[in-house]
This record gives sequence, structure tokens and C-alpha cells, in this order.
Amino acid sequence: MPRRLSFGVLQAREGYLVGAIAVLTLTACLAPPLPAVAWHIPHFVDGRTWLGVPNAGDVLSNLAFLAMGVWGSERLRARHDAPVGASWFFVGLILTCLGSGFYHLDPDMPQRLVADRLGMAVAFAGFLGIAASERISVRAGEAVLVLMMIAGLLAAWVARDNLTPWVVVQFGGMALAVGLALTRPRPGALGVPLGGVIFFYVLAKLFELGDVIVFDATAHIVSGHTLKHLAAAMAAWPVVRALRDRTISYPYQGQELL
Repeated sequence: MPRRLSFGVLQAREGYLVGAIAVLTLTACLAPPLPAVAWHIPHFVDGRTWLGVPNAGDVLSNLAFLAMGVWGSERLRARHDAPVGASWFFVGLILTCLGSGFYHLDPDMPQRLVADRLGMAVAFAGFLGIAASERISVRAGEAVLVLMMIAGLLAAWVARDNLTPWVVVQFGGMALAVGLALTRPRPGALGVPLGGVIFFYVLAKLFELGDVIVFDATAHIVSGHTLKHLAAAMAAWPVVRALRDRTISYPYQGQELL
């Protein structure tokens, strides 16, 4: 089968992707604003200091992002077939370590949240780039990476006053990732298990919501927010593992995907 031109007719799934991004964009722009001041109420239960580090559990657990980001970046050096967005995904994890650690040193300063969210925006854009390139096409991955990078960084900045764009980027983007995860990989895809990434993301959210519950259940050994950081960092594991595998094949490779 002859290879289609890069700027040829959009595939059906590329059209669906464009539609989904258009809906998210309109929602972020037109939905009622959520004042950031009314929502930023620090409620982190573990404020203990260790070795002079305040809020040590929530601060030091961010080193897991650094470890996974460096590990993944090292794996990329040996691969020439990594999906679009992989490098930005791992760079985003390293930035998340720095931004989140900076924020949790003094979470009573809401302006520090910008640093936290900027790193997350880069990592999230990288992941969606991976998802689109794995499930749809390389050019779709490139487009999603750029669009979500711009949208995420702008939303993180605007979130100082209005949380609506950030909420749309985070939860709408994850809904988009779930939809892509339910689509079978395109021929020639590396085979990143998107469902594994999403699983750890959902687990991290549950730990975040159960900050106090986990802290009490573990006899104040560890808080839910600390475990949130560890679970979120583990979301990189499925991507790192896929980069380790040298040969991945699918029974329908070479077939036309609808």
C-alpha cells in the first residue's frame, strides 16, 4: 500500500480528534470562571519537618518524578522509534519534581502553584502526544503535543485567577486519553500501554482525595498526598517499560484501521 502524503486527506480518527479538541477549547473559553482564590485552601495533613525540610513527606516524594524522568530520558537515548511526545513527557516529570517540590515547601503561598502546574502541563502534553501518535498517526501526535503544550501552559498561568481552563485541560485531556486508550494501536506503533498510565493517574487522584484517611489508616506514617506523588510518578513506568521492549507486534499490523 503506498504511503499517504503527510498533508493528505485526514483520516476519520484524525477528524474525531480535531472535533474533540475543538470542544475542549470552546469549553475552556466559554465555561463560567472558577475563582482561584475561593478554591485554594491548603489542606495537606502531613506538615512534619524532617532534616530541616518542612512538609518533608510531600516535598521529598517529588524526587520520584525526577527519578522516572531521568530514567525515561536515558532510555530514549537508545531508541530511534520512540513515540511523539516521549521526550517532553520525561522532561515534564523533571519539571514537576522542581515545581511541586517548590510549592510544597510553602503551600500557603498560592502563587507557587504556577510552578507546580507548569511542570504538570508539559508532562501531560507529552503524554497526550504519545497517546495520539500511538493510536492515530504521527502527525496527530505532533499536533496534539503542540496544541496541548500551548493550552496547558496558558491554563496553568491563567489558573492564578480562573481555574476553569486548567480544569478543562486536566480532566478533559484525561477523557481524551481514555478515548485514545480504547482505540487499538495503529500499525507500527511502539505499543505503549496507555491504560497503565491512566490507572496510575486515577490512583494518584484517589490518594489525593484521601489525604487524611490514608494518614490516619497508616498511623501517621504516610499521607495520601505523599502517596499521590509516588503513584503519579509511577504513571511513567508503562512508558519506560515500552521503551525497553525491542520488538512489539500486533496481529493486525499492516491492516487498514477504520
